[in-house]
Amino acid sequence: MNSKSQQFDQNFLQQQHQRLTKLREELLRSIQDAQSEEAGVHSQWLGEAHESEEDAQRLEMLDNEENAIDRNRRRLRDIERALQKIADGTYGLSDASGEPISRARLEAVPEAIYTAAELKK
Repeated sequence: MNSKSQQFDQNFLQQQHQRLTKLREELLRSIQDAQSEEAGVHSQWLGEAHESEEDAQRLEMLDNEENAIDRNRRRLRDIERALQKIADGTYGLSDASGEPISRARLEAVPEAIYTAAELKK
């Protein structure tokens, strides 16, 4: 294990694993729901007469949905990475520098794979 490694007790790691697993399930459901809704709006839009203002609103709504799906997919990748880090024994160490991520940050954002300072750069 890395010399910079934080020693988290098994209880903390188990709690984080449970939180991450639950978050993963919620995000997967959210992505599926958003994709279904987006597909429904798109198919409904294809079958209707259109007003330019309605078109603009629908396009904006679809764009917002796609942005939300993209954010959730990025978060899902971080969750998967954090779960892998728990399995590897490297949870709590930054992927960029190997520096420890504070316990407080991990409690607030269990999928954190970078220190707060690294995100500000």
